[in-house]
Amino acid sequence: MPNDKVLVTGAAGLIGFHVAQVLLSAGREVIGLDNVNDYYDPRLKEARLDILGRQPGFTFVKLNLTDRAAMKAFFGQHRFPFVVHLAAQAGVRHSLEHPHAYVDANLEGFINILEGCRHNGCKHLVFASSSSVYGANTKLPFSVQDNVDHPISLYAASKKANELMAHSYSHLYRIPATGLRFFTVYGPWGRPDMAMFIFAKAIRAGQPIKLFNHGRMRRDFTNIDDVSTHDEKNPLVAKAVRRLAAEATQLRDQLSPLKEQAKSDEELASLDHLLENGQTIIDATGKLPPPTVEPKSKKKADKPKEKN
Repeated sequence: MPNDKVLVTGAAGLIGFHVAQVLLSAGREVIGLDNVNDYYDPRLKEARLDILGRQPGFTFVKLNLTDRAAMKAFFGQHRFPFVVHLAAQAGVRHSLEHPHAYVDANLEGFINILEGCRHNGCKHLVFASSSSVYGANTKLPFSVQDNVDHPISLYAASKKANELMAHSYSHLYRIPATGLRFFTVYGPWGRPDMAMFIFAKAIRAGQPIKLFNHGRMRRDFTNIDDVSTHDEKNPLVAKAVRRLAAEATQLRDQLSPLKEQAKSDEELASLDHLLENGQTIIDATGKLPPPTVEPKSKKKADKPKEKN
């Protein structure tokens, strides 16, 4: 019987929890790994694990990524063909006060994941990077083609390091690897340290909401369903994904004709974004870059009628 087990690290976290649920609903066997630390209330993590534990096909292993010997034995026992690595020490501000936690989890922990994949026949590694890697970049919208050599936090630097480490292992040992730069993921069972929940808590308590930079900022958020599943509600964009997967080497020629079929600004914007960034979309994830929707242009004013 073929081994189709999927390792999901960070299974007690927001993204790991939802990804594990999607995989389980698809009939896959999932091994969830987490150390259930106290970065935020462990009771929330335990509640997520309780839900996963009730589903057939799920096994939880409490293990620290930095335990090299235990991780080596763990990978050797299961020989995962597919690894979804979502465990990490998160948080930009937290890295200012606890820098060693990021070196331990995000660097030492990640090399143990890479070594486990290298020595045990991993067919595909998907790992979490972060939009924080764009750092001091000022060009908008961000693109995967942008230079990301100027991180402005240790957290961002650790995620950029993950991308470089994965690239080198992929080159040296032919490990297919896909890094996903998440933009502030939110949704049910979300982290209590995120803005959505901080705002909601303040509103319920009748307290003022704390804003930074006098509230003059914009930020991209990503719903958890857009991270953990592939939604084909937009048939034109779904058609573009399939065509992209089949003819990635002829991207512009393949997608440009579809622009004539666009029926809305959203469809047109998604296709434009595909033309810029689509070469890096991996058909294994089936995901689109987030659309960059510009406001509808104002109608040109009517020319004044000439007087007789």
